[in-house]
Amino acid sequence: MTLAHEAEPAPTTGTIERWAWDYILSSTLEAKLTPPLVPTTWEVLPPARRLMAPGRPPELRLVAKAAKTRGLQSVHGRARALHTFFHHELQAAELMAWAVLAFPSSPVDFRAGLVRIALDEVRHMRMYATEIERLGHAIGEFSVRDWFWERIPSCVSPSSFVATMGLGFESANLEHTASYSARFRDAGDVEGARVQELIGLEEIAHVRFGVRWFQYFNGHLAFENWKAALPAPLSPLLMRGRPFRREARERAGFPKSFLDELEAWQPIDLPGS
Repeated sequence: MTLAHEAEPAPTTGTIERWAWDYILSSTLEAKLTPPLVPTTWEVLPPARRLMAPGRPPELRLVAKAAKTRGLQSVHGRARALHTFFHHELQAAELMAWAVLAFPSSPVDFRAGLVRIALDEVRHMRMYATEIERLGHAIGEFSVRDWFWERIPSCVSPSSFVATMGLGFESANLEHTASYSARFRDAGDVEGARVQELIGLEEIAHVRFGVRWFQYFNGHLAFENWKAALPAPLSPLLMRGRPFRREARERAGFPKSFLDELEAWQPIDLPGS
């Protein structure tokens, strides 16, 4: 694989930017799960660096289409689902670091917040890895897809990034964690359910970060200006789960009018489609 970083200047050693760069491009599970401490120094006048692909540990087998998370009554099915969630958290951590590099002129508070969230996602990865091991499986037993990486690098601005990650994928995870937690509990896996409930609770703060900064970059948060900020071909359909968790989204700062429109939104069928 030819990576975009071959044409990019590497950040200065000992800076936060270099930490983000190294984390994205690292290619061992150890580096992904236990990155070094984040430095305290920002690079002076860094250029925008837009990496197009991450480093991948050899254990992670990439496929063009991931398997469905089905069969949760079996240990194997639950381990496969948790492996998918592990990989989602990995991509989220990497892409928070990606935004630090891609948008160097954004406010320092914004970029520092991205680093904090990246570290949260790394911690969530370790929680999922522990659960997968508890079920008698290991990272790498199931294939993965870099679905987030196929889309996020097309975000052209910090506003587009938070619209997609914070108000999109992470917001939908408020529903997904609750849904899968209930399904794990139904299967008798109380520990697996508890971990997903905890991660879902922590996602509220991540979504609140997205709401705050979308409002900062755009002046306000309305459904139409959020929808316009999503890079094609993404649509609101992918940014919500079922059942819809209004209370959790309201705690994260979404206006009720926004949630009314999101919950009711349906794609328009084009003639001949």
